[in-house]
Amino acid sequence: MVHFLEMKWFRIMASDKPLYAIALMILAMVCIPAGDAAGKVLSNELSVQPLFIAWSRFLIGAIFISCLMKPGSIQLYLFKDWRIWLRALFIIGGITSILTALRTEPIANVFAAFFIGPILSYFVSGFLLKEPITLGRTILLLIGFIGVLLVVKPGLNLSAGMMFAILAGCFYGAFLVASRWLATLASGKMMLFSQLSIGTLILAPFGVSDIPEITGTIASFTLMSALGSAIGNLFLILAYQKMQASRSAPLVYVQLVAATVFGIMLFGAYPDALALVGISVLLISGLASFMLPQSATAAKR
Repeated sequence: MVHFLEMKWFRIMASDKPLYAIALMILAMVCIPAGDAAGKVLSNELSVQPLFIAWSRFLIGAIFISCLMKPGSIQLYLFKDWRIWLRALFIIGGITSILTALRTEPIANVFAAFFIGPILSYFVSGFLLKEPITLGRTILLLIGFIGVLLVVKPGLNLSAGMMFAILAGCFYGAFLVASRWLATLASGKMMLFSQLSIGTLILAPFGVSDIPEITGTIASFTLMSALGSAIGNLFLILAYQKMQASRSAPLVYVQLVAATVFGIMLFGAYPDALALVGISVLLISGLASFMLPQSATAAKR
């Protein structure tokens, strides 16, 4: 699937870096919820444990990405860098948390709560990476946070599933910042291979102990879960090498559309009225934030 990057039309588009990054981000934001939808089928309908799903996702993804890499291109010295391990821990925490949340919560609601991540990414990128923070974009992202609250409905009766979804978003926001921070450290494929191989190693004791009886159906959805996540994250890393994290973070909201569609098609899960309002607020604020010019309104932090 990744080989279409070599097609003529995509090479032409790649000459326009912003357009290239936008296309990669949109593709990533469809592939990632597709992988999570397959993971929800595994846990909800096939009774597979989330830790096995997470571990198999890292394992299969690592094998897949290694097959796309040229012989001798795996840079083992990178694994001596503590920043690579920190970044990998962020995505490990995000994936295990979101798969746990998906066991009990509708996929659209989980992704809406998860989108606290891009908001955190925006502010942390400005503080740590000195990327532009503007008044207009800040206001829109804070409006988006209101959308998150409408979906999550925080209070004493906040479910454990939604708490895991929020935790996943926090991990993911940290991962987005780390990806931009380390974007020039190695190639996109090598960066993805590093996080997948580290995830495989760390989760192996848990995943191996939860291996289910492998049937054709379980094997198929396990592959879909792993490849959707691996391909989506490869596109995400490639996009972050072309675009600032604070600029591209709002495009992550495209996942909401995909997650809602997958939820309806696969699980018949329609968001309730308040959640639908929250999702709409998130989408509008996120896309409006992306459309703002980089030089908008306020001074850089």
